[in-house]
Amino acid sequence: MEKKEIIQTLDDIRDMMAKSSRFQAISGVSIILVGLYACVAALLVAPVARGWNCLSLPYDEYGNILLNTPHLIRMMVLSAVLLFALSFATVTVMAWRKAKRLNLPFAFDKRMFQMLLNFFIPLVAGGLLCLALIMQHHYGLTSSIMLIFYGLALINTQHYTYPVFRFLGYGELILGLLDCFTVQYAWFFWFLGFGVLHILFGILYTLRFGKKQAA
Repeated sequence: MEKKEIIQTLDDIRDMMAKSSRFQAISGVSIILVGLYACVAALLVAPVARGWNCLSLPYDEYGNILLNTPHLIRMMVLSAVLLFALSFATVTVMAWRKAKRLNLPFAFDKRMFQMLLNFFIPLVAGGLLCLALIMQHHYGLTSSIMLIFYGLALINTQHYTYPVFRFLGYGELILGLLDCFTVQYAWFFWFLGFGVLHILFGILYTLRFGKKQAA
């Protein structure tokens, strides 16, 4: 009996240490909102590119989208930047509110610094690669690169928050790799990855952790 109590105590200590080393304040609702933002952005940009026939954008023989004006390119890049800024702000604000409500740790300490560093290294690398391709008028694989590097960023943070986030990363990575071979459906994969997949994961995340912590 005493041995069982010791084992149980050790398990409790291990569980407490794991929780204290992870960022647990991410809100499931914020994940759903990010997906909704992406869906709205995709639906707004798609008709500008070519009517509502979003799955048949014009491509040249090298797989590059035939866009007529630099203004459209600038608009799409600006939209992506604004979407990321809005999404990051939403996740941060809702995480802060959740942490305050549930008395969870929320401070820019070593743990959060490591999480953000592991998240932003792949993300910034992918963003710079996309920017370089756009500046050289190679647009065909930009959506694939966004999905792949975003997936790697999520996988990279699994040790600093709930490990379940790696599954969202795997999903984004798989969609990005599939998109590499079907550039004519780039909009569709972008819509699925940043929009639909986020919404579905946010719902499952809320159902999974909602009982332990209000999302």
